[in-house]
Amino acid sequence: MALTPETEAQILRHHHAERWPIGTIATQLNLHRDSVARVIAQAGLPTLGTSARPSAIDPYLPFMLETLTQYPRLRASRLYDMAKDRGYPGRPDHFRHLIARHRPRPKSEAYLRLRTLPGEQMQIDWGLCRARHSPHYAESRTMPSFIW
Repeated sequence: MALTPETEAQILRHHHAERWPIGTIATQLNLHRDSVARVIAQAGLPTLGTSARPSAIDPYLPFMLETLTQYPRLRASRLYDMAKDRGYPGRPDHFRHLIARHRPRPKSEAYLRLRTLPGEQMQIDWGLCRARHSPHYAESRTMPSFIW
């Protein structure tokens, strides 16, 4: 369904003049959010960005990043205690959430996937395969015997 020029003008007015987000415009005009986003993108006008509010962790972030580069496996609870000693006012659960964003990720490891044709290989686990009739495998208290 093609949008009329009046609808497109209404979308642009709501977005730029009223500063409504895309989801609100889509709900009010009974449109899909992708249609609203497409009209805004095709208008060629700069998109409205959300202003980033300062976080409580911002003054402690350089120290945390330096500590994480030295000790990448250091627990967030220990980092929280270190930040708390330096005056961090926040709670530990929110601190863990913020630290998870900045924690260095381990390098991903490449591997070669083994692909075989059907019937080319067979794999068997002989761990519980003991037969009672075999004298070599005596009855054991730790492993049950199976009668075949």
